Amino acid sequence: MNSVNQNGQWIPDQLNPAGYRNISEFLADVCQKHSDKPAFTSFGRTLSYAELDRLSTAFAVYLQQETDLKPGDRIAVQLPNLIQYPVVLFGAFKAGLVVVNTNPLYTPAEMEHQFRDSGAKALVIHKSMAHNAEKILANTEIQHVFLTQVGDLHGFVKRHLLNAAVKYIKKMEPGFKLPGAIGLREALLKHLDQRPEPADRKPSDLAVLQYTGGTTGVSKGAMLTHANLLSNMLQGVAVISKVGNDWADNVLSPLPLYHIYAFTVAQIILASGGHSILIPNPRDLPGLVKEVSHWKITTFLGLNTLFVGLCNNAEFRALDFSSLRMTLSGGMALTHAAADRWKEVTGCTVLEAYGLTETSPAVSINPPHAIRTGTIGLPVPETEVAIIGPKGEHLPEGIPGELCVRGPQVMPGYWHNEAATQASFTDDGYLITGDIAVMEEGGYLRIVDRAKDLIIVSGFNVYPNEIEDVATDHPGIVECAAIGIADPTCGEVVKLIAVRNDDTLSEQDVRDWCQERLTRYKVPKMVEFVPELPKSNVGKILRRMLKQDDQNVA
Repeated sequence: MNSVNQNGQWIPDQLNPAGYRNISEFLADVCQKHSDKPAFTSFGRTLSYAELDRLSTAFAVYLQQETDLKPGDRIAVQLPNLIQYPVVLFGAFKAGLVVVNTNPLYTPAEMEHQFRDSGAKALVIHKSMAHNAEKILANTEIQHVFLTQVGDLHGFVKRHLLNAAVKYIKKMEPGFKLPGAIGLREALLKHLDQRPEPADRKPSDLAVLQYTGGTTGVSKGAMLTHANLLSNMLQGVAVISKVGNDWADNVLSPLPLYHIYAFTVAQIILASGGHSILIPNPRDLPGLVKEVSHWKITTFLGLNTLFVGLCNNAEFRALDFSSLRMTLSGGMALTHAAADRWKEVTGCTVLEAYGLTETSPAVSINPPHAIRTGTIGLPVPETEVAIIGPKGEHLPEGIPGELCVRGPQVMPGYWHNEAATQASFTDDGYLITGDIAVMEEGGYLRIVDRAKDLIIVSGFNVYPNEIEDVATDHPGIVECAAIGIADPTCGEVVKLIAVRNDDTLSEQDVRDWCQERLTRYKVPKMVEFVPELPKSNVGKILRRMLKQDDQNVA
């Protein structure tokens, strides 16, 4: 067996004293140890560890007894940050299923691609998104649909008030028809306090399909095994636990759990007996600030965009941050200005980490008591990194090259895409990140430049080819190129530079076209029409020249 295919099969013994073999064993252990403690809170409803175990078990029993789903089958989960998410996630794991995390902001076309590619047979979805699912389910293998609303796990009065407010006042639940769909609450109540058949999942078994963009513009499913996810969780615990005993008491989690960054940090919090306070809509800064004011926050999970927005909010600046022990940053590059401003406002130094979907995600993190701002810290335990030059040679300290990673958290490959898998690894089993980095004194890593054409909008990867494919479908566009433009709020925004064959075509026409076909953060904020695009001798559009031209104009 070659070194590439060995990824995701083992959990280092030195990280795993409890001997976990799968995520369900991990959950059973932490729920027994911390049964009475709060685990997750959303919309004022807190689930204890015991309740999380009880409800997730009920969902597992339903999946086993009321459906034809078998271990290894895929279940898509398309939920915002609600307490239903961990219930569904761990219930699926207990039934032996593979979770396909799905962005709630996806358009029907994006949903269809992910559902079809993964071969998902079941879907758990919030009612506000069900109208989009209705349009494409017939083109997928999905046979079982579970519907939920914001208040479904609340008490009688609050449940009805919350659900009515979302549906009738905010009008966030467009009409839909999904015959045969079942309410998630109904499914949970049907099998409370029953036990599922044990689903004996090995460390090498697939746990999650986490979709990420590709250079072709078509998203790929990173195969993350139980070993990958448990290893990265344990690697994170080994580093973050050095903050102190109380860091996980009240962790504000505004980042979506369907994103691998927040997903894995949530497991680290559980391993520490901690409490995640979930924020369903981090774009609602006033609502976020109000939620922070209700708690003695001990840890804040965020990214550059959010830090900037909050520090510009007068009500946030007036809050008491005396309980704040740690601020963790990931998902996008942290600017010095944002880090300095956060420290000024909260008194807490931002601890920056770095990772990829393909590494579950953490590759490196700053040691809590030896933070070096501007770097992505040191490799997490049991992880090898190499800075590789253009000829495949390993480069010494101080010389920039391509960052490559090898460790138990590295995926075995992409789902049903052997060509992409082979292209992503070196011959000796290192994952090629595509990011240019330099190793500094003491082993700290610093990112010099991100992957060549990747655009990062508020921590989300946006791949230019996907934008270009959608835009060039417009009959008025001949060809185009998408590039990232620096933005103080989002880190970057998308700019589309296009050649048109219809002089009446406007910038807004193009944006409207894209808005119907792409998730909001992928839609170009700017559109520029030009007579022609710069190209290489073989006709390849040279995005780097467009970026240079834009910088020169600025």
